[in-house]
Amino acid sequence: MKKTTLFIFLCLLISVSLIAAGNTETAPAENEASLITITDGLGRELSVPANPDYVICSGSGALRLCTYLQGEEKVIAVDDMETRRPKFDARPYALANPQFKDLPTFGEFRGHDNPELIVALDPQPQVILKTYAGMGTDPEELQSRTGIPVVVLNYGDLGGYREDFYASLRIMGKVLDKSERAEEIISFVDTTIKDLNVRSETIPEENKKSCFVGGIAHRGPHGIRSTEPAYPPFMFLQARNPAHDPNKGYADLQHSDIAKEQLLDWDPEIIFVDISTMQTDGDGNAIRELTDDPVYRTLKAVQQKQVYGVLPYNWYTSNHGSTLANAYFIGTILYPEEFSDIDPAQKADEIYTFLVGKPVFSQLNNSFADVGFSRIFD
Repeated sequence: MKKTTLFIFLCLLISVSLIAAGNTETAPAENEASLITITDGLGRELSVPANPDYVICSGSGALRLCTYLQGEEKVIAVDDMETRRPKFDARPYALANPQFKDLPTFGEFRGHDNPELIVALDPQPQVILKTYAGMGTDPEELQSRTGIPVVVLNYGDLGGYREDFYASLRIMGKVLDKSERAEEIISFVDTTIKDLNVRSETIPEENKKSCFVGGIAHRGPHGIRSTEPAYPPFMFLQARNPAHDPNKGYADLQHSDIAKEQLLDWDPEIIFVDISTMQTDGDGNAIRELTDDPVYRTLKAVQQKQVYGVLPYNWYTSNHGSTLANAYFIGTILYPEEFSDIDPAQKADEIYTFLVGKPVFSQLNNSFADVGFSRIFD
């Protein structure tokens, strides 16, 4: 009887040991399956949680990209830019997601993150998605002080750095388990730009009117002399823009403050004003300059009332949806026959609905006295 009892006890002990050993062997595999390896915008290989539940977005435009990818529900905190309630706001992603204003903050805008605030968040973010790594808190330092992987993204634009934009969508899409959505966005942008190209590509150069865009924001509002020689809507439409120098590379055609005399010399037939300029009064407000300055009033476009408002282009870095919407509006002014089927406001809302989930054109334009997509001087 004693031998039988001892034998049963030994069998049970061996069985328990085998089960425990089996669990020890499978546990690492399960842990490994919950991580993915990505290569971020700095070329660093990082292990991050697969399809994290909680993230934060640091730096200009990071939250915009997350919203494009329909990952806004994963965001648990924001930088202080998102909690402000300004009179003017030209960020469609924020207008479509007013709940961002009520989230806790983890630092200041433009990537100035506070590690202490981040580690105090509850729940804890599992990934930090960060644009413009050279600004604000260093990503390596941030990762070291928080223990949270920091994925760096190159924001890009819709011009010469479009591939950077696409690469960042794909990286963030992989992190958020939104790769299919990333490809949908890329296809949408490519198709939209191709449509703009096709509508304008057959127009003879001699039939094109010269045009200029001023008042473009650059880390704040600017006056009429603030322009971009490689303004993407003009590039999509193959517009005749005297500020564009075809002999210069794209990197040298970014923001520029031209001389007043230069604008007078160009004397463009049509002027578009980025209505972000309305944030300031007096000097620095492009609309007031064109209205009050007797020298600017001699411009052909002013005299012939060919001055039009376009939506803010740079507002916490580039608003890609507004860039595309502006291109369609500008197309209706430059090439009315080729764009006769386009209602600019309706087209803007189609673009915004796809990118940020809501038609926010009227809400955006209302905060700028409905000057967007309209003739400024009647």
